[in-house]
Amino acid sequence: MTQNAFVCAPRCGSTTSLSARRKGTTSTRTRTRVIKASSSGGGDKDPLMVRTIKGERCERPPIWMMRQAGRYMKVYQDLCKKHTTFRERSETVDLCVEISLQPYEAFKPDGVIVFSDILTPLAGMNIPFDIVKGTGPIIFNPIRDMAGVNAVTPLEPEKSVNFTGESLKVLRNELKGTDATLLGFVGAPFTLATYIVEGGTSSHYKVIKKMAFDEPAIYHALMEKLTDAVITYTRYQIDSGAQVVQIFDSWASEWLPKDFSRFCLPYLTRVIKEVKQTHPDTPLILYCSGAGGFLERLQTTGADVISLDGTVDIADARARLGMEQAVQGNMDPVSLFSSKEHITQAIEETIKGAGNNKHVMNLGHGVMVGTPEENVAHFFKSVRDYRY
Repeated sequence: MTQNAFVCAPRCGSTTSLSARRKGTTSTRTRTRVIKASSSGGGDKDPLMVRTIKGERCERPPIWMMRQAGRYMKVYQDLCKKHTTFRERSETVDLCVEISLQPYEAFKPDGVIVFSDILTPLAGMNIPFDIVKGTGPIIFNPIRDMAGVNAVTPLEPEKSVNFTGESLKVLRNELKGTDATLLGFVGAPFTLATYIVEGGTSSHYKVIKKMAFDEPAIYHALMEKLTDAVITYTRYQIDSGAQVVQIFDSWASEWLPKDFSRFCLPYLTRVIKEVKQTHPDTPLILYCSGAGGFLERLQTTGADVISLDGTVDIADARARLGMEQAVQGNMDPVSLFSSKEHITQAIEETIKGAGNNKHVMNLGHGVMVGTPEENVAHFFKSVRDYRY
């Protein structure tokens, strides 16, 4: 889940429009073609993804990819040679907007997700962290006692992560006149807690699970603070222009189902319930990797969309959840390394398994490093050309 992020003073950057930044370049001409080609969308009507989630019958499913912006694209790799840290790229508004739009300009998906990271808000909560190449995220002071929990400060996104809000505002403006949906995203309380307590990535999550089992007061106090922050950050992204927000609980499946219901589910439910109280019309997508055995529990959160990974057959998931529950997914990301014939077959099988209503086409996990861009292009075009 986590990409490179570095703790230092937030950098807001310029909010100059993309077309102005690229004036006179090939990219500007490409950008103009993209907007012109999709100018039939937009207006006061909800974009395709939002209409689909809300139950409107559409002629095809909308499509986007998790990890859509970034590492598999050559244009991104070239940009990284000049802007070498993830934090610079994600916290400088011009760069964030440019990277977020790179896959839209190349492939025209139905969703544009802001380029960021689930750990981004932690520095604004007095939880400093860094990224060590080859190791991953490092939390400088892992929280393992009540004193550490008490040192966590409330998130004030306008002060600490204002670059995210500014980027969303610019992106929303850039997408005017298109039928593309702007997505924000947040990490779920438990997934954030795993990094904070374990001190970084983990294989078995022994430290945080032991805390939950043996020192529940500390665990629940931390989870309450993180839940407050996730609610605040989700609302902030919506207020800044996000039309849909995806909640990533990447490590929730590390719990046994009964323990998931005790230590994780109540906090997910509170996030969704409280965001819905203030923003009832904004769809929320819930993604829990490896949670094929938790689907019915996930549905109780009230999430508008349950995003499915590869551990569950999509037709089985629809039978278990009911056709009124919108779903997202869940093609195998490795399929994008195969022949175009196989990709087409996988697309058709996924869409037919999902049915012709309330389905957002996506992968079951993020697009992988090294995925051929021509296959990604085929993936998007094939879904855009599909008709129920």
